[in-house]
Amino acid sequence: MKQIKQLHARGLRNGVDETKNLLQRLLQIPKLAYARKLFDHHRNPCIFLYNKLIQAYSVHSQPHESILLFNLLSSDGLRPNHHTFNFIFAASASIASLRPLRMLHSQFLRSGFESDSFCCTALVTSYAKLGALCCARKVFDEMPNRDVPVWNAMITCYKRQGDMKSAIELFDSMPSKNVISWTTVISGFSQNGNYSEALTVFLRMEDDKSVKPNHITVTSVLPACANLGALEIGRRLEVYARENGFFGNIYVSNATLEMYSKCGMIDVAKRIFDEIGNQRNLCSWNSMISSLATHGKHEEALELYAQMLREGEKPDAVTFVGLLLACVHGGMVKKGKELFKSMEEVHKISPKLEHYGCMIDLLGRVGKLQEAYDLIKTMPMKPDAVVWGTLLGACSFHGNVEIAEIACEALFKLEPSNPGNCVIMSNIYAANEMWDGVLRMRKMMKKETMTKAAGYSYLVEEGVEAHKFTVEDKSHPRSYEIYQALDKIFQIMKPEKSHIDSILQHKQLCILD
Repeated sequence: MKQIKQLHARGLRNGVDETKNLLQRLLQIPKLAYARKLFDHHRNPCIFLYNKLIQAYSVHSQPHESILLFNLLSSDGLRPNHHTFNFIFAASASIASLRPLRMLHSQFLRSGFESDSFCCTALVTSYAKLGALCCARKVFDEMPNRDVPVWNAMITCYKRQGDMKSAIELFDSMPSKNVISWTTVISGFSQNGNYSEALTVFLRMEDDKSVKPNHITVTSVLPACANLGALEIGRRLEVYARENGFFGNIYVSNATLEMYSKCGMIDVAKRIFDEIGNQRNLCSWNSMISSLATHGKHEEALELYAQMLREGEKPDAVTFVGLLLACVHGGMVKKGKELFKSMEEVHKISPKLEHYGCMIDLLGRVGKLQEAYDLIKTMPMKPDAVVWGTLLGACSFHGNVEIAEIACEALFKLEPSNPGNCVIMSNIYAANEMWDGVLRMRKMMKKETMTKAAGYSYLVEEGVEAHKFTVEDKSHPRSYEIYQALDKIFQIMKPEKSHIDSILQHKQLCILD
């Protein structure tokens, strides 16, 4: 800053105009107030200086200043160019009102830039950020010539709104696509939990051959592999990422770690975690802790947490979900209570609903049902169906009718059409030979016309597509072959099953003797 002031003083003494150089230096620091004073004292500001300052105000969250400066353009006898509109559209998207953008849109049309794809892309994006999807689509539809970036911008608009049906329809109608087009759709499906669709689009991209996935594509599709159990595709993506130098990217390596973890390859996940080394961020630690916790390695999860603290990484709310899960699976009530208490007292993290849910699960599993119920009553937020369902499940395991009835009553209010709660409560009554209660639950189910949903499982065939199968399902086009294969497996298993049954019978007779 001292050098800038010296340069400014030298320019004033020598009568040399250093405004352009000074302004750019000030905006890099940034010193917006000083830059604005310099700009206001300049005799003949050009469109370049206007654009630089408009952009700086936009980037540094002062959109109103950008618009005020834009309105001064005409008083200096200047006309905005396409860079001006690009910067001012970005600024207006930060204002929680559609009116400024609509006014700028009108000026944009009067200025004759409506065929400029660069500006139209910025306008479409700005309308989308303000949630005005109809306005964004109108601009898109009225464009005489649409290049790939504006198509991508419109698809991104639908993605942000969670309207993946419109996004894929627009994507399929694109005359040509680039890697951003493909990645936008893949990430959109993945972020909205439509993992099967994300994987399908990625496989289409692979078949296309005209475009290669980049590191963002890989990061977007790996969560789909993780959630669908598509291990072979995940392995293929790891090889591709390594061959193309993407594995040094922390997002790619973290996504790969999570994929192996969710596919049950905990040792491979640990190897990748160790390979990341000093590049590890909080996401890396959280993924590894949660993976160890969910795969029964609770002691290792807690040891890793201790290592994390030693290395100076601060935990967050996600870290404690993993740690409490480790305590749940390890039955470590005392340690769980210590960690839960340390959240606020040591790390200044307010427990959320999922942390209370873990604690209730932990207490419920060891039969501390009254303590679990007391914890629910002290929660600062309203317990949801998951919390009450966890307590009900614990009551079912330990045969506690009194607390089960309280949990069930809360669940009937939260999930009036869920038959599962009635079934569990009925089983609790039956286990305690309270047949009036069983009858009451059955009557309630009939009265509310509740039907238990058929159980199903997902199968990823050849690592490509996820199919849903219900009991005695024959909807699949190859169901005949599937049942033939199952019959063969059953025939192979039959002699083994008979052998096991005879051993069990023999043991029972020995016990009776």
